[in-house]
Amino acid sequence: MQDEEALRLVTTDLFRQFQADNVIYGEIRFAPLLHLSAGLTAEAVVEIVNDAVASQIRETGIEARLILCTLRHFTREQSLQTAQLVERFRGTNVVALDLAGDEAGYPIDPHIPAYEYAIRRRLYRTAHAGEARGADSVWETLKLLKPTRIGHGVRSLEDPALIDHLREQHIHLEVCPSSNLQTNIYPAMAEHVLDRLFHAGLSVSISTDARTITDVTLEQEYENLRRAFGWNNEQFLQCNLNAIQASFIPTKLKSKLSSRLRSGA
Repeated sequence: MQDEEALRLVTTDLFRQFQADNVIYGEIRFAPLLHLSAGLTAEAVVEIVNDAVASQIRETGIEARLILCTLRHFTREQSLQTAQLVERFRGTNVVALDLAGDEAGYPIDPHIPAYEYAIRRRLYRTAHAGEARGADSVWETLKLLKPTRIGHGVRSLEDPALIDHLREQHIHLEVCPSSNLQTNIYPAMAEHVLDRLFHAGLSVSISTDARTITDVTLEQEYENLRRAFGWNNEQFLQCNLNAIQASFIPTKLKSKLSSRLRSGA
């Protein structure tokens, strides 16, 4: 995915996957700095994908936004550059900053300046934590990066005080069950903590994470949870309403999408 044609192709393909899964809103994460080896600038990468997303919104009617992702193994400068891209494209389909990657293998320190930049400019923020490392990683991320959402966060259950904090502060967890099995966090879906997080009153939602790696659709993910926990439409609706409430979009669009979910339209 190193030239304009490829970037547009994969964006279009993702919307086809959204259509197949009956998605009405999606937030697409990608790391612009991973697409520079053929000579594109980071700004050009974001422009291309942003334009492709706008085109697909018009064509499919599916709402979508972009989250620009920095990675744990990136340098301080690379993370700050990513945050600056979020600011540069404010007001377009680019809505937030994310930090992903190997939380157990790389420290959080190089990425603090990027998040401080984002906080000063009131940019939306999410960050991955509580998967490869335990509850301490979530505490650290909340303290130093101040996101309103946590990617994964499933090991928060290891600390009851953290569960209380997440619930009281309305911190949303973006849970990707099949991905967690693939990374050997849990041996089987029935052992996953999603059901316990849900019944603890946390704001959780269900995502597929990296589809090309985990190879699961959202429909398949739902079916896995039906079999493992006996979930029905009530639980899935609540998770989707949670996701809309925690999304990085205006209140008016949140209300519109929530009404569509409730009506099944």
